[in-house]
Amino acid sequence: MIFRIARHTNDLKSLTDFYTGILNFEVLGSFVDHNRYDGVFIGRKELNWHLEFTTSNKVAAHTFDADDLLVFYPTNSADYHEIVQRIKKNNIQIHRTENPYWNRNGIMIKDPDGYNIVISKLKAT
Repeated sequence: MIFRIARHTNDLKSLTDFYTGILNFEVLGSFVDHNRYDGVFIGRKELNWHLEFTTSNKVAAHTFDADDLLVFYPTNSADYHEIVQRIKKNNIQIHRTENPYWNRNGIMIKDPDGYNIVISKLKAT
């Protein structure tokens, strides 16, 4: 089974830059004017999941709470520390999570749409 998370945005370029430039994912594909939607698929070829972001003339109205998280687990320490360094280099604010578990086991930032992203060190060997 392949897993996809799809989300609408008002700023496709900022999200693409964030997920590729900061989190080091790849653009796997994209589309333009598919029934008035533009979009991008982001992830890694060797993984069985990806993110899809779309934009259109419909304004995205996001609602979420403090416990809604997208958690990424780098699988080695070098990748984890490289992501943290890119976060710091780009002056991305680190936030406290509502759930203290994630404060102990990673860092939380927000993507350009304001969604909570946790980079966890739990699987980094």
